[in-house]
Amino acid sequence: MPELPEVETLRLGLQKYLVGHKILDVKVNVSKIFQGSAKDIIGAKVKEIKRVGKGLIIELDNGFDLVIHLKLTGQVIYRDKKTADLKLSDKAGGQLPNKFTHVTFALDSDAFLFYNDVRRFGWVKVIKDSKLSELPFFKEMGPEPFKDLTLEKFEDIISKSLIAIKVLLMDQKRIGGIGNIYANDALFLAGIDPRRKAKELSPDEAKKLYEAVLEVLKNGLKYGGASDVDFINVLGQEGKYQDYFLAYGKNQKKCSRCSGTIEKIMVGGRGTYFCPACQR
Repeated sequence: MPELPEVETLRLGLQKYLVGHKILDVKVNVSKIFQGSAKDIIGAKVKEIKRVGKGLIIELDNGFDLVIHLKLTGQVIYRDKKTADLKLSDKAGGQLPNKFTHVTFALDSDAFLFYNDVRRFGWVKVIKDSKLSELPFFKEMGPEPFKDLTLEKFEDIISKSLIAIKVLLMDQKRIGGIGNIYANDALFLAGIDPRRKAKELSPDEAKKLYEAVLEVLKNGLKYGGASDVDFINVLGQEGKYQDYFLAYGKNQKKCSRCSGTIEKIMVGGRGTYFCPACQR
């Protein structure tokens, strides 16, 4: 599932290419993915692109918003005359639209925005701006890195929980935006065993983990997100963070920090990569 760096990469791309465009038409091929009335957004102009956790908000000038959650395999791809010849990643289906394109937005100036989704778990919702905060996904979102997750809040959150620290990092109601990739890498960078109970971390360990979370997320943004599975940016191109994974996906590879070997275990039902020799 795309995490904060991937969704922020999309937000920045949409802010650059989509803002100012008028929506001329909406074609929906899979009705369960598109929720709300297309009539409410046709003719509206895109004002701004926002992000909350792993969710995208396309703010329109008529009091409505388009809210998008990519879930596991969702993709948002922009095309116009200037970008038409850019090479698409194979992850985008080779051409646009294709059998995985479930919603197409026709824009002015012969531009298009495509929503692709192989697994069809994602969604696109039309909602009044005044009702946005009532969506459970946003209403229940915890503080997130780079916005309102201070060290003090982070320490307070982990000091109250006896669940495994990796599970806590990925709980969107406690902390927004962190998923499996960056939780694995942050815990590796901080030298903390992902199975440890959150409450048992010392103040020094909590500070080290907080800083590690920020560092791996910054690196994810720096390299345009991770495209080890389905993620592509708004122009249909792959990110590079998968080339810089610290622990994620490195089962049985030699640890980059010690003489140990990265192992894969299950924590909270998710594949978890760590070095038992130096993560304690």
